[in-house]
Parts: sequence; structure tokens; C-alpha cells
Amino acid sequence: MKTLKSTLVLMALASSSAAFAATDFDTLDVDGNGAISQAEASVDASLMSQFTELDTDQNGELSKAEFSKA
Repeated sequence: MKTLKSTLVLMALASSSAAFAATDFDTLDVDGNGAISQAEASVDASLMSQFTELDTDQNGELSKAEFSKA
């Protein structure tokens, strides 16, 4: 159920024009868990192109510290 809810939230976010202007960590961290997943980052093409490089601990998420290097 949590995955479904997250997916629906991400779909709604991706469909809004504001999503493409989102470069703020807290805006991209849709589920509020303190990290940006690849699914959350997918609304920002520039961030996605850097995701693997920024994810220095290779846990599949960007922390605030990792994101700040973008």
C-alpha cells in the first residue's frame, strides 16, 4: 500500500508543471523520509543524469549532503 501511495504521489507531482522546477531537497523528498529516491529524483532530468555520481554511498538514495553537491 505504501508503494502504491508513493507511486500515486510521484505521478501527481510529475504531472504538475511545478515538478520540473523542483530543485529544492525538501520539495523532491516527497515522502519526507530525509532522502531522495530515484523515483523521486525522476521528476528532475538534470538530477537524474547525476544521480549515480552523487549517490556516493551507493544506497540508491540521495541524502541532503549528497544532494548539496549537485
